[in-house]
Amino acid sequence: MFETFQEFKETKNIDRTTLVSVLEESFRNVLAKMFGSDENFDVIVNPDKGDFEIHRNRIVVEDDNVKDENKEIALTEAQKIEPDYEVGEEVSEEVDFTKFGRRAILNLRQTLASKILELDHDALYQKYKDKVGTIVSGEVYQMWKREVLLMDDEGNEMHLPKNEQIPADNYRKGETIRALVKEVQNENNNPRIILSRTSPDFLKRLLEAEVPEINDGLIAIRRVARMPGERAKVAVESFDDRIDPVGACVGVKGSRVHGIVRELQNENIDVINFSNNTQLFIQRALSPAKVTSITLNEQNHKAEVYLQPEEVSLAIGKSGINIKLASMLTEYTIDVFRVVPEGTEDDEDIYLDEFSDEIDQWVIDAIKAIGLDTAKAVINAPREMLIEKADLEEETVDHLLEVLKAEFE
Repeated sequence: MFETFQEFKETKNIDRTTLVSVLEESFRNVLAKMFGSDENFDVIVNPDKGDFEIHRNRIVVEDDNVKDENKEIALTEAQKIEPDYEVGEEVSEEVDFTKFGRRAILNLRQTLASKILELDHDALYQKYKDKVGTIVSGEVYQMWKREVLLMDDEGNEMHLPKNEQIPADNYRKGETIRALVKEVQNENNNPRIILSRTSPDFLKRLLEAEVPEINDGLIAIRRVARMPGERAKVAVESFDDRIDPVGACVGVKGSRVHGIVRELQNENIDVINFSNNTQLFIQRALSPAKVTSITLNEQNHKAEVYLQPEEVSLAIGKSGINIKLASMLTEYTIDVFRVVPEGTEDDEDIYLDEFSDEIDQWVIDAIKAIGLDTAKAVINAPREMLIEKADLEEETVDHLLEVLKAEFE
């Protein structure tokens, strides 16, 4: 038993005080079950020597006045131990635990095993609780449909759920992968370590490890937005005018981000300069598109961005990725509009509701829900935005535009 505890102390880094406390508590639990109470027992444990002593203390009472045999001893019995004992004195006897029988020993063993497991779980929880937000490595042990099970160097289990995996990730048993410690759950004192490879913080930590200027405090990562495995935008700021934060993060010919891109399954990383000027920040976030003008609604965190027709598709990006990331990065809802050249506008416009005989009402409601109430507003809005923002099928949007344009031809 003591050899086991000594090994436990060394492998789990449990201090001596805790070790003694666990042993004493385990003995007391068994004594309480056997005698109804452990209050009158002294338990002395010495894990260094590998021995222990148990003493039971009882008060001497008259022979016919014993009410609690655990806490009281008859005068005649006491005098068999020491002839000069008198009523009212305390008798302390050493208890031979091995004489309590097999059941008591098994009970002690079970209690000790339970305490060891509890300490082990506490140590694991505290260890990984302190690691939340940092990157760890683990070996792929088992792959299931909903998650991948990893093992750390000490054989502790770590879980990488499907929704925390990059879509293009493909794991093989035995390989080592890196991930961010997202959270540590501790239901019923059973720690469950949850990892993530899709968190913006994972990209942030990878950059911190790759760019010395970030660790030195010369460059700060202000915002990170990701579409895992596809594209990411990172806003950085320099505290030294001599350092170009974008160039430092990207490296010569992309040398510093190249390894990160490979780690993230070829996720394209755009690094831009952060700015407290919201209009300028939105303009940079929509890169590579060139913005003509921006109208802000700071109260509702909305921005109307006007661009030349040829810039609209760049601003929106393939499948709307660029505008989504820009919105995530700037924390503004961004609506894109084409700039209509002077002389092409007609004062006459028509409310969408007047087309209810040709266009289904639910389509009209979906368009109005994104802030477009008139025919010309819809015509001037990018087709891709109508599909993305109003969540409509391409055929539905094409039919809508066809009906509206016919009205002005």
